[in-house]
Amino acid sequence: MGSESSLSKPPLIKLLQYKRNSSISFRTYQAIVLILTFFAYASYHAARKTTSVVKSALDPESSKLGSNWHYSPWSRKHVLRSNDASAGLGNGWAPFNGADGSAMLGDLDVAFLSVYSIGMYFAGHLGDRTDLRIFLTLGMVGTGLFTSLFGVGYWLNIHIFYYFLVAQMFAGLFQSTGWPSVVAVVGNWFGKSKRGLIMGIWNAHTSVGNIAGSLIASSLLRYGWGWSFVVPGLLIAFFGLVLFLLLPVSPESVEADESAGVDDAEDEVKSPCKDGEGMIDQPLLGSSSSEIVKEKAVGFMEAWRIPGVAPFSLCLFFAKLVAYTFLYWLPFYISHTAIDGKYLSSETAGNLSTMFDIGGVLGGILAGHISDRLNARAITAASFMYCAIPALFLYRSYGHISLYLNIALMFITGMFVNGPYALITTAVSADLGTHSSLKGNSRALATVTAIIDGTGSVGAAFGPLLTGYISSRSWNGVFIMLMVAALIAGLLLTRLVMQEVAAKVEVFRQRGNLPLSCEPELESQV
Repeated sequence: MGSESSLSKPPLIKLLQYKRNSSISFRTYQAIVLILTFFAYASYHAARKTTSVVKSALDPESSKLGSNWHYSPWSRKHVLRSNDASAGLGNGWAPFNGADGSAMLGDLDVAFLSVYSIGMYFAGHLGDRTDLRIFLTLGMVGTGLFTSLFGVGYWLNIHIFYYFLVAQMFAGLFQSTGWPSVVAVVGNWFGKSKRGLIMGIWNAHTSVGNIAGSLIASSLLRYGWGWSFVVPGLLIAFFGLVLFLLLPVSPESVEADESAGVDDAEDEVKSPCKDGEGMIDQPLLGSSSSEIVKEKAVGFMEAWRIPGVAPFSLCLFFAKLVAYTFLYWLPFYISHTAIDGKYLSSETAGNLSTMFDIGGVLGGILAGHISDRLNARAITAASFMYCAIPALFLYRSYGHISLYLNIALMFITGMFVNGPYALITTAVSADLGTHSSLKGNSRALATVTAIIDGTGSVGAAFGPLLTGYISSRSWNGVFIMLMVAALIAGLLLTRLVMQEVAAKVEVFRQRGNLPLSCEPELESQV
């Protein structure tokens, strides 16, 4: 194990240990992991956000259309419109500045999300069978390459739709490597007892990436829309190289001493309390490092059979449908809704829509903290989804009365919509990837994370697409669709909620027969 661990150590970690002539503390490793993975996935979202910002430059007329504008999947006339460079200056960029330009831009979104969701399943399968540090680096560099190639079309004067379509599809494929990898790495370093809160805070990278991507892309548009793709592409490639040099994938990979560092590590080793006649002596996150080397990664179908994976995956399908509908359509909805009798500009609407992301940051932190305190992920996720239903209704019904009321209701809606989304894609995925049914096998984190988020990403593709068609008839219909989706998401967790409630009842019933110091241990084992 020693030689294998040494070979898998990141180069800069080796250099730091050589310079210090001593080992790095467990807490320092945890800090390195949180910071690196935070900026890594923020850069993923920054690269992903650029397309929505540049749409107005590629097809200026889309911002002037009314509510009849909608996506038409796979339009018929995806052809070369013009070889004249002037076609892309001032009047948009061919072929996106024609009559079906908006539909083409919609096709890019659908293509990206479709390949992303399919690629997620394969990425998780590969992630559990390869070095996550190398796998994540390849994904980030590949994402940067194809994001930049989309922008290079500006300088090469490319007006062929399929060039941009293929670039987006490959960007989506490489982007699918990110989420299962970063969640697996964080799950390797943080114990279950505080995982919800830690990952709730950490999950702010999504909103930070979205906001950073919007600011970078919009600020570079004046120099040519190509820069809005190339700069985020270079940034994510740069962070990929930093991860290759510095990211410690797991405690075993750098021979970190868990017992010398943190409470979480101690929580994960064992419990000395008695449960009836036997001892509760089962690690939550896995087995010893020597056992991990001999393990085989969990198969795709085997991962689906882990208790909780299927219901949480299906729940995320509908939760992400709601979240991504807001991601892709909220600025458009705001700009085409009279607030206090006035219509806002596209720029103002875009800035205002960030309140949804800010509410989502708070929602993710609250959901993680509450689920930690209650030790009940399903109850927390389902409760947030049910609360999202009245929040959606109030935002649609009263958001137009005044700007301040719109901001407040948008913030609340973002909190309840993104709270369970953040919880399921982080703490729940990490929990299920180290489920007790795996008998200590820790090599399921990436596969389980990919299954859950991959299924959710299918919903993410459907939401914006359906919204395009429904909104052309009625925005009330869109919000009804979102409320029904939130209801279904909550109902899909009913069986798990009942199990958690039964477990809580059992804990309270047995608590009187146990020493006070053992009560938390009993609850965590249930």
